[in-house]
Amino acid sequence: MNTKGFIFDLDGVIVDTAKYHFLAWKKLANSIGIDFTEKENEQLKGVSRVKSLEKILEWGNKSVDQEEFTELMALKNEDYLSYINKMTEAEILPGVKKILDYLVENKIPIALGSASKNAPVILKKVKLDTVFQTVVDGNSVTKAKPNPEVFLKAAEILQISPKNCIVFEDSLAGIKAAKLAGMKSIGIGDREVLYEADIVFKDFTEIPLSFIEKLINQTI
Repeated sequence: MNTKGFIFDLDGVIVDTAKYHFLAWKKLANSIGIDFTEKENEQLKGVSRVKSLEKILEWGNKSVDQEEFTELMALKNEDYLSYINKMTEAEILPGVKKILDYLVENKIPIALGSASKNAPVILKKVKLDTVFQTVVDGNSVTKAKPNPEVFLKAAEILQISPKNCIVFEDSLAGIKAAKLAGMKSIGIGDREVLYEADIVFKDFTEIPLSFIEKLINQTI
């Protein structure tokens, strides 16, 4: 049997840090006179901090010099960190722990593949820092999703062929990245948004352990 590798995105898959990104971006956008709603926030999901700020400035028809741009990014991150520093295990999304525990018990290689540069901090806060064999995040990749770099790097470290990797993602950019990497993609969220995923579940509470078992044994 070919060993399977499971790769999880972080934001919106394991924990819901999207709400903290929203609050931090909203505060920043409003401080420079740009309106920012949940509708705009949707377009920033799975997008790097640089690209996110570029989009916000574009929406407000504003331009800043490089120094101010760097300063604004730092301000947003500082604000976001103040939220995540208060995180606890209670913020792990429903159903996630059961599946991670099952994979660990069955000695299945698991990795985290996230654009977040704060992934190690978040994992520590929610006490999941010892679960993953490797964490590939915004500190170790240069290309953002939908580029498949983050997932290919995770597969390489796990020493598992991409075709034997299963990715859990909540953003369309992430699903596209998984497909470009030649991996099986499981969407977590809205079917209409994640229409390119191989299979979509509303959340982890909908995923039975028998489904994970079938993925491991390649019967799906």
